[in-house]
Amino acid sequence: MIKPPCRDLHIFSFHSHYHYRYHMAPSKTVVITVPTLILSVSGAVIFIFFLMSSLSYSPPPCSCPTVQTSPQQHQKQISATAEDIQWVKSQIEVNGLHMQDNVLRKGINPRTRAQQLQDLIQYKGISHYEEEAAAKNHTSLPCPNELLVEEHHSNYGEPWAGGRDVFEFLAESSKITPESRVLEIGCGTLRVGLHFIDYLIPEHFHCLERDELSLMAAFRYELPAHGLLQKRPLIVKGEDMVFERFGSGFDYDLIYASAVFLHMPDKLVWVGLERLVGRLKPLDGRIFVSHNVKFCSRLGGDECSKRLKSLGLEYMGKHTHDSLLFNHYEIWFEFRRFKV
Repeated sequence: MIKPPCRDLHIFSFHSHYHYRYHMAPSKTVVITVPTLILSVSGAVIFIFFLMSSLSYSPPPCSCPTVQTSPQQHQKQISATAEDIQWVKSQIEVNGLHMQDNVLRKGINPRTRAQQLQDLIQYKGISHYEEEAAAKNHTSLPCPNELLVEEHHSNYGEPWAGGRDVFEFLAESSKITPESRVLEIGCGTLRVGLHFIDYLIPEHFHCLERDELSLMAAFRYELPAHGLLQKRPLIVKGEDMVFERFGSGFDYDLIYASAVFLHMPDKLVWVGLERLVGRLKPLDGRIFVSHNVKFCSRLGGDECSKRLKSLGLEYMGKHTHDSLLFNHYEIWFEFRRFKV
């Protein structure tokens, strides 16, 4: 009968013959020489080294093509979706809202622009500074009272909110991105331009405008009021369809004129188009003209098509765009540059 080895581990003893000895049981003794011990330790070290190497190994980077995110996937939503409109309707319904008469009531003091303007004149501006203190206390960029009551919002005969409608139509029809470049002929007080300036990256919105009052409203009221001064739009005063001040070395993705060519001589319109063709991105760039193209139709017959072709422009069709805010739509005519 074989007895199981003793579970008690006796201490090591060192002998003059360089042997290590330990006793597993009184009847048995195992002797390990120094070379054997060194080889065992070395083997264990090598094993641990390869084990750690395998655990820390990382495969080389994959050269497989990666999925690139297109700019369109990060593009901001422009026009309201059906879900957006339904949400607004539901919020009005949930809150039990009904349009009330705009009359004096607690906390509300409706005043016409004329009444507001009179208050500003009578009380020397909203800050009520006395004349002798105004020089050192007033802002370095005073805003005229007429602009503070937003009289310029009524200068163009349509609700100011229509600017958003125009922006949505043009931005989506021309498929622009925030990096696109846009030129407006006659941006006025920025009824439309504000939305482009906000959407585009800095310095990518340009405008040619002749009316000084509109320009003052744009610079002194609209841009500061909407926090858009840092967007640095390039707005130039001029009425001769000269575009040298806008720089060179780039093409516009969108050029548009909202009811502006109606007020210009046909000859000047054609001069402007000729100068603009070379600044429009070939094929993908678009020119949009609103309301009508009498400058073209008055030529009669096929003369308009021939002149457009000679300029390198192609007529792409007529569009209408409905307003989200009021019962209104605009007619737009689209052109593109077909020559590279």
